[in-house]
Amino acid sequence: QVQLVESGGGLVQAGDSLRLSCAASRPTFRSAGMGWFRQAPGKEREFVAAFRWIGGSTYYADSVKGRFTISRDGAKNTMYLQMNSLKPEDTAVYYCAARSSALPATLRFSDEYDYWGQGTQVTVSS
Repeated sequence: QVQLVESGGGLVQAGDSLRLSCAASRPTFRSAGMGWFRQAPGKEREFVAAFRWIGGSTYYADSVKGRFTISRDGAKNTMYLQMNSLKPEDTAVYYCAARSSALPATLRFSDEYDYWGQGTQVTVSS
C-alpha cells in the first residue's frame, strides 16, 4: 500500500504564496500520473492540477491557471504545488492523489486516482 503525505498548508493573506508538497511513502513508487484536488466546506472536491510522469504533460483548472504551478521531483517521488497570488476562494483542504494505471485517463476526475493523501488545509484571508 502506498501512502501519500502532504505538507505545506497554512494560513496566509490574499496575494501571498504557499508551496504544497506530496511525498510517496515508497521511494520506488512510480505512478502514471499525480494530481491535486481541493474541497471547500459545503462543496464537492474539485480538480486543481495534474501531471503525467511519462511525457510530463501538465493540466490545470481554469480557476488556478497562471497562478498555480505543479511540479515533481522524480528522484524523491515528490510532487509540489506552488500557489501564487492566492485568493480567499482558494481556501480549501488540498489533497494529493496518484493514479497507478497506465490506461488512458484525463487525470481531471477524482475517480481516476487510486491513492490519496490525508489533506492539508489552506486558508486565505482577505
